[in-house]
Parts: sequence; structure tokens; C-alpha cells
Amino acid sequence: MTTVRSEEKAKIIRDAHPGANLTVAIVPDIAVDGAFDEVMQKYTDIEYVQHTASPFHFKITDPKELLDPAIKGTTSILHAIKKYAPSVKRVIVTSSFAAILDPAKLADGSKVWSEADWNPMTYEDGINGPPGTTYRASKTLAEKAAWEFVEKEKPNFDLATINPPFVFGPVVHHLSSLADINTSNGNMVALIVGKWKGEIPATGVHLWVDVRDVAKAHVEAMERPEAGGNRYFVTAGLFSNKEIVPIVRANFPQLADKLPEDGTPGGDYPGGSKDNVYKYDNSKATKELGIEWASLEKSVTDTIGSLLAVGAGK
Repeated sequence: MTTVRSEEKAKIIRDAHPGANLTVAIVPDIAVDGAFDEVMQKYTDIEYVQHTASPFHFKITDPKELLDPAIKGTTSILHAIKKYAPSVKRVIVTSSFAAILDPAKLADGSKVWSEADWNPMTYEDGINGPPGTTYRASKTLAEKAAWEFVEKEKPNFDLATINPPFVFGPVVHHLSSLADINTSNGNMVALIVGKWKGEIPATGVHLWVDVRDVAKAHVEAMERPEAGGNRYFVTAGLFSNKEIVPIVRANFPQLADKLPEDGTPGGDYPGGSKDNVYKYDNSKATKELGIEWASLEKSVTDTIGSLLAVGAGK
């Protein structure tokens, strides 16, 4: 079974999977106290829970629009499981590289990021910082709250977390409009509608992963007994926005007039070299979850193809 925020979203899922053995329950606001109590009281035979819901956008008027759903949504479902669902064996929480990175070290080319790292941001940082900082704080504090819950409450279940950076890959087939594109793929929409022609935007975080590998990581973390109690940094490696352009040019010649020409400034690694960027260690997820990471070319090509199918680029 799965939960969504509205009957409209429930209908989209039901229509996309006709005949599937799938129950869709509605939880309108995951940030309210007891948000998941009714669901957990009603469905008492659940063995695994994947908590993936958390807002990732920067169009906020109040920092709590990001902080509360992330933090309270996570603790609310954990409390409900402990109280009403003794059959649950494991909870998998979708966290983020945002909960791993330390902003002060993002310019350090010798830094190697792994699951051992934690973002040092506080709630006050989230309240007082710009939207990007608020998002990073929300993911950090939500994941910390989950681990603290398990440590203090000693529930009937164990915990695993999945920590991806930028997530690329084909969009879901029931996407209703381009306005619904996830934040990570929004850059690719901008590329194929011509917004990169004058200058390629800065890449930001130079780490990425394909959405299908993220999905596999969730399933493997659920099914492998040894995954309990672990964080998993799921990333396929480094990229720059500049590297995306020739992939799109080679695979979608019909978009040639929308793409930046060779020599267009921007979007590169610092100093023009990957050697100047921080490093990463994804060996734990590779080995323990059995992930064979998608290539950047495959992920970009599949992403752009799916975007064109829903009307982008016109």
C-alpha cells in the first residue's frame, strides 16, 4: 500500500496501475501530529515501510514549509509504526547527500564524501538561511531525528537510510505537466527549451545518480537483512552541466538550435578540471546493495527522451 496527499493523486496512481494489488491511502498533511496513526491502525500486516516524502523546492515564504514536513513527517510515521504496527521489521527513509555534506568543505578538492559524514547544520541555520540552506537543514534534521528515535525508543523495527545527490532519470509516465518536474531534472528542461544558449548554469553539487538506481537501493535495503542500521550514500559519480550538453547534442539532433554551442561559457568543473572537485566513496552501496550504476549518458538520454514525450522542448 502507499499514501498520497489527495484523492486526485490517488486516482493518478490507480489509473497508472490498473488491476494492481495496491491500496492507496490519503494522508493530507504529513507535518501534523498523528498524521499516520489512522493508516497504521488500519493496515496491521505491513512488514516494511519506505518513507520517501519530503519537499524539495525553493519556492517558500516560510522556512517551516520545508522544515516541518521533513522532520515532523519522519517522526510522525516512526511513532505511528511503533504504536500501532508491531509487524513492521524495517523502515527505509529517503534522506539526501544534503544530510552528508558540510558546506564549508564543498570547495575542498581533497575531501572524500561518504556515509560517515554529517552536515553540521542546525535548526536555526534552517530558519535563518536562504532556501537552499533550509532544504539541506530539513534533510539533515529529519534523518538525525530518525536515528535518534531508533536509539532512544528501541522500536520493533530497524532503520536504513538512502542518501542520493542530484537525481536524474526518466520522469514518471503520469506526469501531468512540466511544472511537476522534480528539481533535479528541472535543469534539463531548461537546457532543451534553450535557456542554456547564452551561458551554461553553474552545476552546484557535482554528484548525481539515476532514479532507477535510487529505487533499486530502496528495494535492496528493504530486502537484505544486513542492511538494517546503515546509511547508504548512493551516487554514480561526478558530473558537470557542461558534460550534459554533448550527450544531448549527439542523441537528439532535433534539439540542435536550442543547445549551447561549443565554447559557451559556464557549467564546468572549478578550474576546468574534475581533479579540482571533491571526491566520493560509494563503495558501501555498491557492494552491500549490489548497485551497478547507470552511466551519465544513459541517464541523460533517457531523461531527455521522457521529457520530450511529455511535451518539453516545444
